[in-house]
Amino acid sequence: MSLWVDKHRPTSIEKLNYHEPLSAKLKNLAKAGDFPHLLFYGPSGAGKKTRIMCLLREMFGPGVERLKIEHKTFQAPSGKKVDISTVASNYHIEVNPSDVGRDDYTIVRSLLKEVAQTQSLDTGAQKSFKVVIISEADKISKEAQHALRRIMEKYMSNCRYILCCNTLTKVIGPIRSRCLGLRVAAPTEGEIGETLQYIAKKESIKLPIELADNIARKSNRNLRRAILMFEACRVQSRTMTATTEVQLCDWEVYIEATAKQILDEQSPQRLLQVRNRLYELITHCIPPDVIIKTLTSCLVRSLDSQMKVEITKHAAEYEHRLQLGSKPIFHLEAFVAKFMSVYKKFLIELSGDW
Repeated sequence: MSLWVDKHRPTSIEKLNYHEPLSAKLKNLAKAGDFPHLLFYGPSGAGKKTRIMCLLREMFGPGVERLKIEHKTFQAPSGKKVDISTVASNYHIEVNPSDVGRDDYTIVRSLLKEVAQTQSLDTGAQKSFKVVIISEADKISKEAQHALRRIMEKYMSNCRYILCCNTLTKVIGPIRSRCLGLRVAAPTEGEIGETLQYIAKKESIKLPIELADNIARKSNRNLRRAILMFEACRVQSRTMTATTEVQLCDWEVYIEATAKQILDEQSPQRLLQVRNRLYELITHCIPPDVIIKTLTSCLVRSLDSQMKVEITKHAAEYEHRLQLGSKPIFHLEAFVAKFMSVYKKFLIELSGDW
């Protein structure tokens, strides 16, 4: 039994129910029988991977859905062994080099070159090239991206690369210039509501419009998250009403509680407690950039407009440091300490005015 987010995932371009101009462009690429390197970018949950798979199915047929997971081992220049998992069909291979952290250069240099040079083609295939999907391309190191750029140039004749990322700013210019950029914007709340009603009809469930709107609003325009929240509501209550409670993720509730602790007290003891909570989030695989963004959103809700600007500025600074550093806890804790300092000063000045 699969989750609804997988069960009701569109399998063809015709079934995509929003971003129609982009769907038409993908249809034209499939009809042409060939395409350049592609770069899909947009927020998480917008439907980038779904559109990539629909494009491949349009070109190669249902064979792209017969997937197998493979585990590969490569040796880094330092002698260290690097393990990575890939998902592949007879027509494409999907890999996420950022899974191995700083060893992503080894994966790009060894795995992708091996795929382009030695992977055998399906004799029944109508296309003369293979497709490599690279997930989270914006999280790959600059060295690995430069290696990828060289491979993209050298093996263009028999290999096409489809890159998938959330933001273009962390992808180097030489790669962006060699790819056709396709922006997949987040769906509107109305489009999310329509998708939820479609799933409800398929599952023979009555979904009140008010509840669908509430789920769409709390999903922050993330369609994947909205579908998961909808299924969670169904599990909690077989009969859904307009007042059915929409549960947030456990980690979001945990961060909201952490923000409340920060706002309640600003002291070294409280900072130590918050540090332990940040460690707890990191050990449960919540990405550090997601932690700092969510924590900032929770904190600024209780601030006036002038404080919101200042705290957002500091959050952006520490988020940038987070990307450059190797120890996320240092930068997360530094941001909390900075917030406590600024907020404490604000409270003291406020009490002095009175």
